[in-house]
Amino acid sequence: MMSEKNIVWHEGKVTKKHRQTMNRHRSAILWFTGLSGSGKSTISVELEKALYVMDIRTFRLDGDNIRHGLNSDLGFTEKDRKENIRRIGEVSKLMVGAGLLTLTAFISPFKNDRDAVRSLMEDGEFIEIYVHASVEACENRDPKGLYKKARNGKIKGFTGIDSPYEAPDSPELFINTETLTIDESVEQILAYLKEHHYL
Repeated sequence: MMSEKNIVWHEGKVTKKHRQTMNRHRSAILWFTGLSGSGKSTISVELEKALYVMDIRTFRLDGDNIRHGLNSDLGFTEKDRKENIRRIGEVSKLMVGAGLLTLTAFISPFKNDRDAVRSLMEDGEFIEIYVHASVEACENRDPKGLYKKARNGKIKGFTGIDSPYEAPDSPELFINTETLTIDESVEQILAYLKEHHYL
């Protein structure tokens, strides 16, 4: 195994700023967090579509999709969940470096893990979007049937049932999907991005 002292960062000549200038917009992580069924993935999909129409360069990372490949070796223990978010944070940082608005939809239930990703980024490059819906509302939606399985004991450590969700203290955006439609949620995020000069 290579000794860590033999690993040296190799700087390129095309910087993040160059890529942002070429793309004509800033890059950042839009970190969607919330309970399963709160609407994170649905909103991120619709937001990405709206940004595409605006000629904004994006990439979307989704919790289930990532576990098909990059994180297929991870389970759902607290240790594996922490590693899942750590890897996503590092991948997202690379994408921000590539000049992309990076949309990530992960339950990411633990505040420390989300803060660790924020600490990787420069100021203004981590936009935490708390997609809020009560456990009751999410359980009534239950699009994947996961709450029912958790209630029946078929899934252990399910966030909101027998594992905690630590809501953000001061997210950049609070989206309440019990009162907002998907379109209204997307518009609220777009308004934030325009107001803060990401677009």
